[in-house]
Amino acid sequence: MYTLCIANKNYSSWSLRPWVLMRTLRIDFDELLIPFGAENAALFRQHSPSARVPCLHDGEARIWDSLSIVEYLAERHAGVWPTEPDRRAWARSAAAEMHSGFNALRSQCSMSCGHRVVLRERSAALESDLARLHSLWSEGLARFGGPFLAGTSFCAVDAFFAPVAFRLQTYGLTLDQECDAYAERLRGLPAMQAWYDAALCEPWRDAAHDRDVETVAAAITDLRHP
Repeated sequence: MYTLCIANKNYSSWSLRPWVLMRTLRIDFDELLIPFGAENAALFRQHSPSARVPCLHDGEARIWDSLSIVEYLAERHAGVWPTEPDRRAWARSAAAEMHSGFNALRSQCSMSCGHRVVLRERSAALESDLARLHSLWSEGLARFGGPFLAGTSFCAVDAFFAPVAFRLQTYGLTLDQECDAYAERLRGLPAMQAWYDAALCEPWRDAAHDRDVETVAAAITDLRHP
C-alpha cells in the first residue's frame, strides 16, 4: 500500500496533483497530512528527502516531487498517461509546462480553496499566463475532442491543472466558455469535491499563505469553517 504525504488541502496545490490522480484512477493509498508550520519542519524532513510534499512512500522507496511521483505511478498503473503516442507526448509536454511555468499565476493567485477574492489588479504577467492557459487548454480540447485535455479520460495532465481550476474559482478568473466549462468539470470530479470539502473543514491556518492571498485582494471572503 502506498502512503502519500501531503500538506493542508486548502493551500497545497502540489499535493493535490498526485492525490486527485490516484483517487480518480482508484490507486489505493494511505494519506499522511502534515500541516504547514515551523513546528512541523522535523516531520517534513522525516517523511520527505526534500522536506517538501508531496512525497510518495512505496515500502522503503521515497518518491518526491509531483512530476516524479506521476512517472513512478505510470510505470506501475494504467491510465496515468494516454496510451496513444501523440496524445501522451502532448499531455506530458503540457504537464511539464505547468510544472515549471505559469509563475505569475502561482505567485499572484496562491491556491486557497476556501477564499473568494476580488483582485486589486491583474498584472501584465498574469494576463500573459491566462492567455497561455487559454491557448493550451483550447488546443488540447479541440485536438483530442475532450471532455478532458487529452481526450475522453482524466489523466495526469488534468491532475496537473487541477489546482488551476481551484485558483480560477478563488480569484474569479475566466477564460472562455469552453475552458471555463473544463475547469468546472475538474471541480465536479468526486475526488476534487472531496478535497475541496476537506479543505473548508481543516482547523489549521497558515499565516504566510493567508498573507499571500490578502496582499493581492481588493475584497476577500473566507468560506472556511471556523
